[in-house]
Amino acid sequence: MATSTARQPGPGQHGRGAAGGLRGARTAGEQRLLDNWLATQAVNLARHACSLRPFAKGEFGTGPAAPSDAHIDAVNRFLDGLRAKLVESARWVEAAAAAARREPDTRRLTVLLERKDTVAGQVLYVEGIWDFYFDLFVQRLSSFGERLRSVDRIGANCYEDVYVGLGTAQPTPSLLPFSYADSGFTPATFRRGVPLRRLRYHPNLFPLITLPQHRLDNVWALSSVLHEISHNLQADLGLWDVMPKALYDRLTGERLPPGVARIWARWHKEIMADMFALVLGGPAAVESLMDVVGRAPASTLRFNPTGVHPTSYLRVPISLVLLRRLGFERMATDLGRVWGRLYPRADAGGIPGPVLATFQPAAELVVDTMVFQPYRQLAGKRLAEILPFGPTQMAMVEQAGRRLAAGEDPGTVPARFMVGAARSALDQRLATPQAITDNFYRMLGRR
Repeated sequence: MATSTARQPGPGQHGRGAAGGLRGARTAGEQRLLDNWLATQAVNLARHACSLRPFAKGEFGTGPAAPSDAHIDAVNRFLDGLRAKLVESARWVEAAAAAARREPDTRRLTVLLERKDTVAGQVLYVEGIWDFYFDLFVQRLSSFGERLRSVDRIGANCYEDVYVGLGTAQPTPSLLPFSYADSGFTPATFRRGVPLRRLRYHPNLFPLITLPQHRLDNVWALSSVLHEISHNLQADLGLWDVMPKALYDRLTGERLPPGVARIWARWHKEIMADMFALVLGGPAAVESLMDVVGRAPASTLRFNPTGVHPTSYLRVPISLVLLRRLGFERMATDLGRVWGRLYPRADAGGIPGPVLATFQPAAELVVDTMVFQPYRQLAGKRLAEILPFGPTQMAMVEQAGRRLAAGEDPGTVPARFMVGAARSALDQRLATPQAITDNFYRMLGRR
């Protein structure tokens, strides 16, 4: 005889009536567990959102390596705006959870799940931004802290000397460059106000200087930091807006081909950063540049028809033009000969013939336009006037190098000269590389 078997309801079908809603749980245990789960969803999400709290002053140390109050305040104001939206969204989920607890039918449960999914995505979006700044600041509690703070001080000194040199009432920006360690081969910078992927394409709050660890170990190579800081100075002073046209007009006015002038105008940001770095730090900037671009000929000589960087090979002789103008003729000649021995075939990488044929007069005009002409953005002054560097400043750098090698306080020498001092000590074999590095950070850490 056949046995009659009751059809068991499938998932989501318990107690389903004509209207398609859940009339209730089959057991008290099921009801209790469902109610607990619904209540927990709103709690979990609210607490996740609240975990993205403001950063406390002193949380990342209280010593000189700690982030400044201005940097922490700026980040907290930014995150406050994002957090306020999360709080409203969490209430939206809480309301759906409350409605589902009162009447746990399929429609209300689905509304809760969909809202939870949406808001969870919003929380993760903000969490990514919060994590970025947490990682940035927490490095100051690590062994990198003293080193990063030293780089910050070099950047602050660059800003201070430039803005003081302007001789106007224009105040130095309160949010100065902030450095952090990352992987990679060369330093890089992210300018103020530029949308960043790590910030979900929100504008960057303050200049960021990212440094590979090996650069922090080789302090004599930190002239590239001066280059990256210079990009931020260019932007903050508004020089990016005027330089391309100034270069194009100057070159074509001297009868250079328009096609050549357009190439030099496209290169303006990187060349200007090299010029800034040289007047900020002296000849060490050229040696450091040679460290960076001195690679296999196929790489260093390769011409990129759309690139914003000058062909790497050309960057050194461009800087040598300025080195001569600053009074270092012999050094420029010797460095040029070294560069020529490394790369005897300038035409091997596809640099256009017109660029090579007109290089020397074009480079002279570009350097003169950038460094020795007045600009409204520089309070009507020339860059060489705002940041003078010549034999007198070089003597200060060399004296600081001797003191640095001996472990003695270099005195009142500007922090931006300390990279050149380290390079001088290394070049003259005044101390071991490790002693130079240790003394460099110890001396800057005292300031």
